[in-house]
Amino acid sequence: MRYIFKFPDIGEGLTEGIIIEWYVDKGNAVKVGQPLVKMETDKVVTDIPAPREGVIAARYGKVGETIHVGETLVEIEIAGEAAAASGAEAPAPEAEMVEEKGAGVVGTLEVASNNAYLPASDEGTEPKPAAATAAVAGRKALATPVARAMAREMNIDINMVTGTGPAGRVMKSDIQNYHASAAPAADRTAPATPDGARELVEIRPMSQIRKSIAKNMLRSKQSTAHMTLFEEPEVSALVEARSRYREEYKKEDLSLTYLPFIIKAVVAALKRHPELNSEMDFEKGNIIYKNYYNIGIAVSTEEGLVVPVIRNADKLTVKELSKAVAEIAVKARDRKLTLDDMKDGTFTITNYGALGGWFGVPVINYPQVGILGIGRINQQPVVADGEIKVGNVMPLSLSVDHRMVDGAEATEFLNDVAAGVADPLSLIMRQ
Repeated sequence: MRYIFKFPDIGEGLTEGIIIEWYVDKGNAVKVGQPLVKMETDKVVTDIPAPREGVIAARYGKVGETIHVGETLVEIEIAGEAAAASGAEAPAPEAEMVEEKGAGVVGTLEVASNNAYLPASDEGTEPKPAAATAAVAGRKALATPVARAMAREMNIDINMVTGTGPAGRVMKSDIQNYHASAAPAADRTAPATPDGARELVEIRPMSQIRKSIAKNMLRSKQSTAHMTLFEEPEVSALVEARSRYREEYKKEDLSLTYLPFIIKAVVAALKRHPELNSEMDFEKGNIIYKNYYNIGIAVSTEEGLVVPVIRNADKLTVKELSKAVAEIAVKARDRKLTLDDMKDGTFTITNYGALGGWFGVPVINYPQVGILGIGRINQQPVVADGEIKVGNVMPLSLSVDHRMVDGAEATEFLNDVAAGVADPLSLIMRQ
């Protein structure tokens, strides 16, 4: 039997992924749970496991191609089960959702009526002659993932294309032929490029992470009422505390940064101002106050910005927070974050000061209520006890959803964070 395994819905609203690496080839035997392919989604890079045991009969998509949820990844020949129907045209298939035990994902198996299985496509494998089969009116066209992707790119209604593959399946060549017959000759002729002419633009496909950033930033701006406040606490005590313990942390192969202290200050302020650790359920008219503190940390990678989460940050010491920050930074830059690493954040911190930035207006990580931006610490003149001296100033920027948080509440929260980083000992003594 040919088992048609489609790119599953792995949750978190993911709709597509880019093939990064194939682990199997045609003819390879696979077991349940064995990784088939590495996919880059708009949140993480993840392995897709095999839902059934058998032999890979065909695989679809090349490295770098985009596959949408519901499109076929592989066909697996299942030993000991009824063989797939062949030769005669199969009836229209019905999609049956099957939750695969052991695979950890939900896959889709295309099953034809009367227990007759749809013959496997041979596109991308050994070419076989196929007679043209008219598309059935009123039914969604059968097509290979390559053909569907090509149709989308060419803005072609795939249901209008006559398929020449098994059971009328639309193939890549069918899309090409349809486009060639429909397009005017002028559109099919590429303009000549003069000898020695320079390309004035370079076109690169957007990464999945960049697509996600664009979508989430737009959603945040359209769904929230942004308000941003600024503060500049003098943090010489924090600078001294870090310098005092930095060498001791190095002995345990830890880099002590300012971020663990900032997380401590943020968590303490969130406990005093629960509105900033909440979420609005606008449709039901409710506010959801969260009694846990999962702090998202914005991490810049070559592919774009990701926000992994440090869970239960209120229960971690400065040393444990240092380890957690280092671990998620490495995982993010090595593209090893999982969906669990990205879920359930309650508040976000973005440290553009680590890259030399000073002030910024951070965009809220929707549906959270607030985000704190940290600028680089600068030495500058400050007034203390009526005298001017050299101080260490840390710029802070707090963006909040003004629907949920009033100006007074936001100001008090930011003042509490500023007081915490200015007096790091208080973060321990007041716990």
